[in-house]
Amino acid sequence: MAKSYQEHFEQRGSAYDRAMLRFPEARRQEFEQVIAAGRLAPGMKIADVPAGGAYLCAFLPPGCEYQAHEPCASFTNHGQGGQPLQCKDDFSRGAAPSEKGDGAQGGLPLLPLPWADDEIDVAISLAGVHHLADKRPLFRELKRVIKPGGRLALSDVAKGSKVATFLDGYVGDFNSTGHDGIFLDRSTLQDLESAGFVIEQRHLNDFHWTFANRDDMATFCHELFDLQKSNVADTQRAIEQQLGVTDYPDGTVGMAWQLMTISAVVTDE
Repeated sequence: MAKSYQEHFEQRGSAYDRAMLRFPEARRQEFEQVIAAGRLAPGMKIADVPAGGAYLCAFLPPGCEYQAHEPCASFTNHGQGGQPLQCKDDFSRGAAPSEKGDGAQGGLPLLPLPWADDEIDVAISLAGVHHLADKRPLFRELKRVIKPGGRLALSDVAKGSKVATFLDGYVGDFNSTGHDGIFLDRSTLQDLESAGFVIEQRHLNDFHWTFANRDDMATFCHELFDLQKSNVADTQRAIEQQLGVTDYPDGTVGMAWQLMTISAVVTDE
C-alpha cells in the first residue's frame, strides 16, 4: 500500500526543504508553468495546497495575496507544528504572504481546508497530490473554498510518464521512504468533474530544472528526494539515462521534467 503524503514528508520534508533553499531557482520553470495555468491577477487571493515550504510564493506576480496550507511541519519548522508558514527569506520576491493565521499554517491536518466558503480566487496544487490515494475529498474541499468563477491549477506527474518511472523506480529504490505514486490520469479529470469543477484545459508540459552544472543537478536531486541508499554520482547517471539532460551554450544544464497541468474552473451557480 502506498504511503500517505504525511508519511513521506514528515520523514523527508526537512531534506526536501534544504535542497530547495540551496538551489532556489532550480525549479523556476515548473512554478511558472502552473502559475500561467492559474491566470493570476493583482488583488487575487491565492491558496497553495499542499504548500511544502511555501516555495510558490516567490514566483507569484506582485499584488497577489498568498495563503499556504501544509500538513507536514517538517518542511519549514522541522517538527514544530502549528507555526505560521511564510515565504522563505531566500524566496522573498513576488506576492505578499497573508498576515492572517488561518490558512497560513504548517503542521495542521490537510483536511478540512482552513478557508471559508468561496474565499479563494485561485487554488494551486503542485506536485503533491500523487501521494493521495483518494484525491476526491481534497477536490471537494477545493471546490468549496474557491469562488464562483475562480480556478484550480493542478500540476503533477502523469501516469506512465518518464518522470513517473523515475520516481517509482530509482527514487523509490534508494530514498528513505520508498515511492509508489498515484499519478494523474483520465480518472483525475473525472474526479474533478464529480467534485463540481469544469475542466478548462489539460496539457502535458515539458520543461527543465536548471543548474550551473551536472554536479549541482545531481546534488539537488539527491537531497530533494532524500536518496540515502545511493550516492550523487549514481543519481547523476540515473537522471542522464532516464530523464535526459540538456547542455546550454553558457555551460549551464537543464534536467528534463514533465507534469500534467490541469486548469479547472468553478462555474457561477
